[in-house]
Amino acid sequence: MTKPRSQILIVEAEEVIADITAFRLELLGFDVNVASTGEKVNELLQARKPDLFIIDMQLPGISGLALIEQVTASEATGKIPVIAISFDANTDQVQQAFAAGAADYLVAPFDPLVLEEKVSNLIGTPSPALRVGAARG
Repeated sequence: MTKPRSQILIVEAEEVIADITAFRLELLGFDVNVASTGEKVNELLQARKPDLFIIDMQLPGISGLALIEQVTASEATGKIPVIAISFDANTDQVQQAFAAGAADYLVAPFDPLVLEEKVSNLIGTPSPALRVGAARG
């Protein structure tokens, strides 16, 4: 019996960033859903809880920070790790994301290998590129 693929929910307002991130994660073998607003998250959570959230800090409507607080405080999703993503590397914003419950922070534009490493570290799924690199070492 094959293990189900890990599910990642990307909440990203910028379509290009969402597409690039989803494409990279799908290439690595993850199932990916994308929501462009915080409101769409509840709808997607009805279908299946993800193994990881990637949440944009600058969302229309509910802020990314508020959404991180919401999902990390919820009994249903509180144990699911969150990666906050933003174009802003300001230390205050990074600290706010961690204080809200984010497990990691990613500054866009990002190196796809950094994304891969962060995702793999949080959900315990070694990625093919990391396994190849480990085999060489």
